[in-house]
Amino acid sequence: MMPFRFCLVLLVPLLMAAAAPVRGDVPKVATDIAPVHSLVSMVMQGLGVPDLIVTSGASPHGVSLRPSQARALQGADLVIWVGPELAPWLARPLATLASDARVLGLLGVPGTHLLAYRPEPGTQKDDHDHDHLSGFDPHAWLDPENAMVWLGEIAGALAAIDPANGDQYRANAVAAQAELAQLQSDLAAMLRPMQGRPYVTFHDAYQYFEVRFGLTPVGAVTASDAT
Repeated sequence: MMPFRFCLVLLVPLLMAAAAPVRGDVPKVATDIAPVHSLVSMVMQGLGVPDLIVTSGASPHGVSLRPSQARALQGADLVIWVGPELAPWLARPLATLASDARVLGLLGVPGTHLLAYRPEPGTQKDDHDHDHLSGFDPHAWLDPENAMVWLGEIAGALAAIDPANGDQYRANAVAAQAELAQLQSDLAAMLRPMQGRPYVTFHDAYQYFEVRFGLTPVGAVTASDAT
């Protein structure tokens, strides 16, 4: 009779292999900015890592693609971006380099809470809105509630391309949503003493965060540059 310990030595690797996610056909994913890359990375955890097009420190509002970034778009099965409201320059590369890829624009995801642009000092609201592709401020990832909605949509998009790993994507999304919910709770407690205290920012790009946590900005040195 085969010794019990020897049976375990043979059995454990087999069980681990059976439980492991299927990695062979994991889609290649490209993302526009670091916050989106972070969300997609959480959903793909244990399966793959997405490519980042707009590197840290670069403005998402205007980028000249490097060859490596162009290759990432060209090889992508799925491109996830905020949308043309944030990065209008990316629309043409998506059409030419990633024409065969599925594209997910997060601002268009149902359930996303969108805020209108705040008027610039000395301008009328209508005049200000005409300077942008839409009347909506695209910095919507700064509201954790939006990020939680997007996680579910990202998981669904990945599962549609890679159904063999669909359960893993969805489980990762649920775990990431729980992390963000805890982070939101922690931030609310941390920022509660700051509510009602006026302040000025350098760049007017944080209203989603400010609205979610009840903060009171009174002005910005520069307006939002998502044009």
